[in-house]
Amino acid sequence: MAEIQLAIEGKDAIAATEALLAIPGISGNYSVSSDAAEREGVTATVATIVGIVGGAIAIAEQIRKWYQEYKAKQSGKRIEKVLIVGRNGRRLLLKDATLEEIRQILES
Repeated sequence: MAEIQLAIEGKDAIAATEALLAIPGISGNYSVSSDAAEREGVTATVATIVGIVGGAIAIAEQIRKWYQEYKAKQSGKRIEKVLIVGRNGRRLLLKDATLEEIRQILES
């Protein structure tokens, strides 16, 4: 499997990224981007998913659920934007992404 990257921006980007990579079936790592240091109080991370165990639709559901929890601030943490970059270079903002669109990125 080729790598899939997610760019995550927001006050709690690091915690959100760690929670994403803790989802069963996802393996990967992340780094903190220095580009976001220009914006006060905003952290950006780039997570690289190097392995997905299980079906893409199940992982897509978990990613969507993770995103919705952080956007709804139910966890008390906050992120502003998440961008997935698929293996073929296709980009998808999770803001209004459907489950099918997320699955397609994971499989492409």
